[in-house]
Amino acid sequence: MAVSIAQRPAGSARLFILTFLTAVLFRHSVADTTTGASASEEAPHRRFEYKYSFKGPHLSQTDGSIPFWIHTGNAIPSADQVRITPSLRSQRGSVWTKNKVDFDHWEAEVTFRVSGRGRMGADGLAVWFTSTQGLDGPVYGAADQWNGVGVFFDSFDNDGKKNNPAIIVVGNNGNLVYDHQNDGTTQALGTCLRDFRNKPYPIRAKITYYKHTLTVMINNGFTPDKEDYEFCTKVDNMIIPTEGFFGISAATGGLADDHDVLSFLLFRLTEPGQQPPPVESEIPKEEKDKYQEEFQNFQQELDKKKEEFQKEHPDVQGEPIEDLYESVNDREIRQVFEGQNRIHLEIKQLNRQLAMILDEQRRYVSVITDEISKKGTNAESGQVEPASQQLGSVVATQQEVLKSLNELKNSFSESLRQIGSVQNPGNAGGMGTYETMQHFNDIKEHLHIVKRDVEHLVQRNAQNPGDKVVKCPEVPPMPSCLSTVHFAIFVVVQSILFFCYIMYKSQQEAAAKKFF
Repeated sequence: MAVSIAQRPAGSARLFILTFLTAVLFRHSVADTTTGASASEEAPHRRFEYKYSFKGPHLSQTDGSIPFWIHTGNAIPSADQVRITPSLRSQRGSVWTKNKVDFDHWEAEVTFRVSGRGRMGADGLAVWFTSTQGLDGPVYGAADQWNGVGVFFDSFDNDGKKNNPAIIVVGNNGNLVYDHQNDGTTQALGTCLRDFRNKPYPIRAKITYYKHTLTVMINNGFTPDKEDYEFCTKVDNMIIPTEGFFGISAATGGLADDHDVLSFLLFRLTEPGQQPPPVESEIPKEEKDKYQEEFQNFQQELDKKKEEFQKEHPDVQGEPIEDLYESVNDREIRQVFEGQNRIHLEIKQLNRQLAMILDEQRRYVSVITDEISKKGTNAESGQVEPASQQLGSVVATQQEVLKSLNELKNSFSESLRQIGSVQNPGNAGGMGTYETMQHFNDIKEHLHIVKRDVEHLVQRNAQNPGDKVVKCPEVPPMPSCLSTVHFAIFVVVQSILFFCYIMYKSQQEAAAKKFF
């Protein structure tokens, strides 16, 4: 019993020592792992390689070529994008770099659109890095049995497994034939399901090859954020050729999509701690001397042209070149004032037409008033009363018309005054647009009132067909007699024409303001 009690403290001491040693070793291993992870997480140095890239807005040259790239098949370069294939059946196209890429680590950013009118599209688009240029072939418009890697954006479901659209990474050593029937799933090194067709914003793919690891990140095109990438797939221990060409190809089949590539940007990656190669070392000395000589010749020709220009134009010497051209703000202000001037001229013309209408209406009222005063004493009592009533209604209507036209003229005068105040350089507020539109609305309301009064007069004359028709008295100075119906029709037609003219001009001014 005593032996067992004595052995129990010795066993607990050994257990405590083993626990302490295990904790120390675990702590050291965790520290080493953390240090290694922090060192591996350090981002590599990126350098943009313009000779292996393209992007808008001046993507293609005047002859339709892309600098440092070649295009084949049905590819159509333009100023802001390259349409690899149009939305026609059985089309193939591709673009490839002219020069080989000879650095170990790289990162490619591809911006593209795949759009079509159907619910499904075909066939897809591919991004290549191969030892040779696959200018034409059955694999998304490029050659089969390639030596390198291809990242395929497959939009058609050939095997019927409902696993498309998808992004597939397929490697090849130059001996494998691509498995079209199974959409390359039997040869895929990595894949992810992503729908990249008919998105509101362009799709962005970031393909990184760093330390024998190929990583594909994808921006789904739902947001305008260019850095909103999400993980797609990753392939470890990836061995690709040390030198090769980059390319983009696409193809259509029974179904068709537009495959448009907006940009392809390539970056050279350098491991942290290593000195990136200088740019000068990549340019041969002979080529550098040639460019330097061309630059000096161009500089000398430019200096000669400057001297000739100064001799021919001594009055502009010393003036800054920017003062000879119109700035953006000056052009916008000039366009605004030109639009205001046009509005001012149109309202002046309307004001003149209103003045002519007022003069005619006053002349008609004066003639009718004179006839009433002349015939009032000589006509018979039975005939005078209906004629006097009708002529009185005509006079009242004419007075209402005169009143409405006076209000219209006042409105136009107010509009002219406000536009003149807007065009004054001291008033830079630009407050005349809303108030001018308000005055046009007032004009429309006044015209509606005039039209309603004239229609009421015509209806009142039509309601008494049994009354004796009173002929208009002959006026010696006037060549013909103006009846009430003719006058009413004349006023209605004139009002309608004037209203249509106002509406037409307001639409023209609204369309012109879109360009300011």
